[in-house]
Amino acid sequence: MKKVALLSLFVLFLGTFAVAQCGSNCLFYGGDFDPNNPNANGLANENDAIVGGSPYGAATYQNFTLSTSATGTGLFSNNLSGLNPATGYWEIRTGVSEGNGGTLVASGTGAMTQTATGRTGFGFTEYRDEVDGLNLNLSGGVEYWMAVVPNDPNNPNRSFNSNTFGLNSVGTQQSNFQFFNSSFFGANFTNANNQGVFQTFSQGVIGQVPEPSSILMLGSGLIGVAGVIRRRMSR
Repeated sequence: MKKVALLSLFVLFLGTFAVAQCGSNCLFYGGDFDPNNPNANGLANENDAIVGGSPYGAATYQNFTLSTSATGTGLFSNNLSGLNPATGYWEIRTGVSEGNGGTLVASGTGAMTQTATGRTGFGFTEYRDEVDGLNLNLSGGVEYWMAVVPNDPNNPNRSFNSNTFGLNSVGTQQSNFQFFNSSFFGANFTNANNQGVFQTFSQGVIGQVPEPSSILMLGSGLIGVAGVIRRRMSR
C-alpha cells in the first residue's frame, strides 16, 4: 500500500506541470467557458466601431493572486467575438473595488494574436486574444486585476469576454469580485455581477516557469528518492 501511495504522489507531482488549457507557461487562468452551463454568458470587452472609446469602449477586470513572485510575459482574454484585432490594450491594477479603479500598476497597447479556442456561444466563435512581449514584475500574495481588450476600431462587430465557473482553472482567484468599466455603458468599475452572472472571467497570465530540463532533473531526483525508499521498505 505504501509503495502504491508513493507512486501516486509522484505521478500527481509531475502532473502539476501539465497545464493543457492555458499552456505550459501558465501562471494564472480563470477557466474555460462552458457553453452547456445554463449561466453561460459574456460581457462587453471591446474597442470597435460600435462600442468605442479611449483607451477602450468596455473592459472586464479579472482578479488573480500568484503564490510566489513571477515575471509575466503575456496576458490574454478569451472572447466570444467577431473582431479581428491587430492590437490589444491591457492593464494590471491593485485595490479595485466598487466604483474605484484602485491603482494602475502597468498598462499599454501591443500587438495581439488571435487564436480560436474551439468553443462557440451565442452565435460567436471564442478566440484567445493575447498580448505578448511584456515584462511584468508580479509579486506573490498580492491581489491584482487584469484587463485585456481587443482593439479593432473600424469593425462594426462585437466582442464579449466569456464567463467561467473555474473549469480547468489555474492559480488563485476570488469569485464574484470581478469588475466592469465602460464610459460607453455608463459603468464605473462596477461589480460584473451587476451585469449578469460573472463570478469569474476567462482570462490568463503567462510567464516564466521552470525549464523542461530543470523539471526533468527534478523528476529524476524524485525517482532516485523513490528507489531508496522502496529498497528500505523491502528490507
